Amino acid sequence: MTHEDDRSISEALSEARDAGRACALATIVGTRGSTPRKVGARMVVDPSVGLVGTVGGGCGEAEVIESARRVLDTGAPERVRVNLTEDFTTWSPAVCGGVMDVFVERVLPDDPSISSSDS
Repeated sequence: MTHEDDRSISEALSEARDAGRACALATIVGTRGSTPRKVGARMVVDPSVGLVGTVGGGCGEAEVIESARRVLDTGAPERVRVNLTEDFTTWSPAVCGGVMDVFVERVLPDDPSISSSDS
């Protein structure tokens, strides 16, 4: 994750906080094999704005977005295992051959860990 990626994530969280919106933060916490992003890559899912950052794109990212919707509804964090070793006969170039574990948590607008100084 680059400094620019990190700043974009912080800015998105600060903007959601300032607007009084809850959003979800997805963070890759583990990988095995070949994966499009590595540990520490993050993505913000803000239902009013969209996505900021990426955890890899494609069907795997769609699984994380679905988890983010559940997390926003329930408040309960989830750990999503994105399996990129699926059937190679699909001819999909998106099959990387690895596995990613992604932690998805809700971030509320009054979360004290998010301050204007983060951006």
